[in-house]
Amino acid sequence: MELGLVGLGKMGGNMRERIRRAGHTVIGYDRNADVADVHSLEELVGKLSGPRVVWVMVPAGEPTQSTIDRLAELLEPGDVVVDGGNSRWTDDERHAEELAAKGIGFVDCGVSGGVWGLENGYALMYGGDAENVAKVQPIFDALKPEGDFGSVHAGKVGAGHFAKMVHNGIEYAMMQAYAEGWELLEKVDSVENVREVFRSWQEGTVIRSWLLDLAVNALDEDEHLDALRGYAQDSGEGRWTVEAAIDNAVPLPAITASLFARFASRQEDSPQMKMIAALRNQFGGHAVEKK
Repeated sequence: MELGLVGLGKMGGNMRERIRRAGHTVIGYDRNADVADVHSLEELVGKLSGPRVVWVMVPAGEPTQSTIDRLAELLEPGDVVVDGGNSRWTDDERHAEELAAKGIGFVDCGVSGGVWGLENGYALMYGGDAENVAKVQPIFDALKPEGDFGSVHAGKVGAGHFAKMVHNGIEYAMMQAYAEGWELLEKVDSVENVREVFRSWQEGTVIRSWLLDLAVNALDEDEHLDALRGYAQDSGEGRWTVEAAIDNAVPLPAITASLFARFASRQEDSPQMKMIAALRNQFGGHAVEKK
């Protein structure tokens, strides 16, 4: 089948290649003319036969909104727009409503796989009406990993991005657990080869995972991570997961703590710890460290 793909960055570019390897035609547009197949959204839509499917793979927020707004002007009834970026599920509901007013279908799709997806396949979580999902199904089948798993119609519009959001929240907590364990191992004198301890966990243990494999890769490149600064950014999905938990009264202590740990990483001299040190000194005479 034919697909229009908007956004050919690290994810989108590799997705275009994987879909083409599966025998489908992909016409890609990107603001970077060096990687684009066409030079405008108008040209992209014009080269596709109806009913068209256009997959949007650009940053969440205004870039996605403006792209979908323009496609709403260019596409025709019966066409389908897929948002494969990291949009918030509440945005999906609005996009679906706006496009439906013009007879255009909408499917939201959470995509996981990163730079490894080209060879390994992408885990896909999508939401939308069955009729619209069916129009995109050959592309989902081309992108997913080999085998029976890795792809799911999670529910109605918004379900795909909500599922991907929760996936990323779990990812936050898993990474935080590996990071805390690594720091503790590095701290004690008795453990002399932390990297090899991590490597030994890759087989036969209940904590083996792809994230653990990636941790070993990182330690192979820089055994004590000396070249890195202890600073970690957070994506919107971690925050949205915690907000959704509050809205639904679902306790998420591990995921919430992992998000807050990233906030703490941005404070070289934590104001909170200043107050804690001052209080400990006041009630117990505990020593404080001066600047």
